[in-house]
Amino acid sequence: MNLQPIPVYRASTPRARRVRTAGVLYVAAAAAAAALLSGCGNSGDDKTARAAAGQPEVRQTPSPSPTGSARLTEDQAARKALVTTAKVTADKAAATAVGEVSGSTLLSIELKRSPRGASPTASPTGSPSPSPSPTGSPSPGARGAVWVAEVSEKDGTEHTVRIDAASGDVIRARTDAGQDADDKAERAEWLTKIKQTPEQVAKAATDRKKGTVTSMELDDADSGDVIWSVEVVTTDDWNKTTYDIDATTGEVLSEDVDRD
Repeated sequence: MNLQPIPVYRASTPRARRVRTAGVLYVAAAAAAAALLSGCGNSGDDKTARAAAGQPEVRQTPSPSPTGSARLTEDQAARKALVTTAKVTADKAAATAVGEVSGSTLLSIELKRSPRGASPTASPTGSPSPSPSPTGSPSPGARGAVWVAEVSEKDGTEHTVRIDAASGDVIRARTDAGQDADDKAERAEWLTKIKQTPEQVAKAATDRKKGTVTSMELDDADSGDVIWSVEVVTTDDWNKTTYDIDATTGEVLSEDVDRD
């Protein structure tokens, strides 16, 4: 019996197809990952794509200051810190200083930062030491503001009076030592020419520019006339304006603005 071998047909494994399919899947996955990375971190390509599409560049900018105010200079910031602590006006402090030395006239007054730890003490006239302010004025050790006033008796003898700018209490009053006779004679002559009170010259200055008077000082002009030099700080921009005012007539002679 002649037996013929029976051919066995086996389905061939499509190895090449599987390899090609795997390759296509790998390439597709790599492309997707690249697209993801490009969208997350490559801002340059993103800007280029937007530019090609005609879209404007989008930038993240910081939000403006809540107050929207311009940055202050060092001097403006110092004025703001000082003026906002003062509750007593210049003319009121001047009246207190003059009242502390009987028969005296104001020569100058200026708002200054108080030394740390300064507190009111009993005055030479025997007035009692002020009690702590119930309004919450700075306690001893805190730095507030003081009015430093110079007043003169009729013979030109000068005294310095320091006044708490928050409470209006007298911190200290003293007679300046070692006063020159010629200086005393000049001050005595000035006093005979003064017709405008501190209250009047403060009003003349603030009528011209609304603000806070931080300094008033007597001086002599080139003409020999006596003038008041008055400084006003405007609280909208914290600039300082200086007015020269005739101490006899009350006429405003000059105005100078310091914007630093």
